[in-house]
Amino acid sequence: MKQRSHVIQLKPNNKQSTYFEKACGCQRFVYNWGLAVWKTEYEAGDKPTGRGLKKQFNAVKKAEYPWIYEVTKCVVDTAFENLNRAFQNFFRTKNGKTYPKFHKKGVKDSFTVDNTKFIVAGKKIRIPKLGWVRMTEELRFDGKLMSATVKNRAGKWFVAIAVETTSVSESQASGAVGIDLGVKTLATLSDGTIFENPKTYYKYDKQLRRAQKSLSRKKKGSKNRAKAKLKLSKLHYRINCVVDDYIHKMTRCVANSYHTVVLEDLNVKGMLKNRHLRKAVSRSNFHKIRQFLQYKCGDVRLIDRFYPSSKTCSACGRVKGMPLHLRTYECECGLSLDRDLNAARNILRAGCPDAKPVETKALTLGNKSETVVYEAGNVLKTTTGLKDPL
Repeated sequence: MKQRSHVIQLKPNNKQSTYFEKACGCQRFVYNWGLAVWKTEYEAGDKPTGRGLKKQFNAVKKAEYPWIYEVTKCVVDTAFENLNRAFQNFFRTKNGKTYPKFHKKGVKDSFTVDNTKFIVAGKKIRIPKLGWVRMTEELRFDGKLMSATVKNRAGKWFVAIAVETTSVSESQASGAVGIDLGVKTLATLSDGTIFENPKTYYKYDKQLRRAQKSLSRKKKGSKNRAKAKLKLSKLHYRINCVVDDYIHKMTRCVANSYHTVVLEDLNVKGMLKNRHLRKAVSRSNFHKIRQFLQYKCGDVRLIDRFYPSSKTCSACGRVKGMPLHLRTYECECGLSLDRDLNAARNILRAGCPDAKPVETKALTLGNKSETVVYEAGNVLKTTTGLKDPL
């Protein structure tokens, strides 16, 4: 069984939007209340749990917090579940997780409804103590409804519906391909296909700087600051939509052509320590590419991050140094190939040793190859590459 989540934009009226804000505020209040009590009890030598805190809150909420009954009771249950999970993650891996922090108003506002408390019918969803709310589209997946999380993003309301489904991968393709992810070229496939890096963030840098400066000049707590903050969040939302659209189309193009995809287990955290490349690496969204491929393709394999894919000759296996400024791999055996394409073929060989060499999707022009370049899944242009010995 697999869980798939479908995020759909909602179309609430003023009354429904007020209810959403109130439910988000209640879940945030309950979480912060539980975190404060947890700290107090832990410092006193006790061992608090999410279930125990929930019993304490239920005992006092009618007298001290009667307004909590205006929204669905799922906000209380979810708040303590999230708090308990946060502490479990913290105590399990203290080095990788930070201590749970208090939630702030206006930062990732959301609330969750259990699977037995909501109904989806066509382009509508029924929320407890609110009624039917319009959605912009129907739910795409068939299966058991698990939960519905309503969240605010850039002034718009969305619902993420989790569905447990038995359906297998949507990809019906066959064959295997290796993918080398990079900064200059976002993705290079072992068959010669290149996906250029759109560098969306750089196109909006000027607007981002202007919006951030405008926000920094506003007085905290003022209405003008709230307006500037909303304007900045809408700009970030627009950029994320453009980036997600490109990556979705790119990964769909790969999933429609290949069943097995081999990637490097990149050490992104270590790459971000390079002050010259940290911005370009963070804006390349390697994690999103890997995440989208994992649920679109039938099989996604990862090779060791220390495997020298760029330094190894894909023809004879010789290993040599390859500084970043060298964009062509030239070997003593006669191989002369783009370094990213050479790395992609090594990645495929390391992840699928039995995979047969895939015929390049290139148009042969004499001794050179003309590689097809895609942008957002569509053919954009062709670029002349170096001689391909294979």
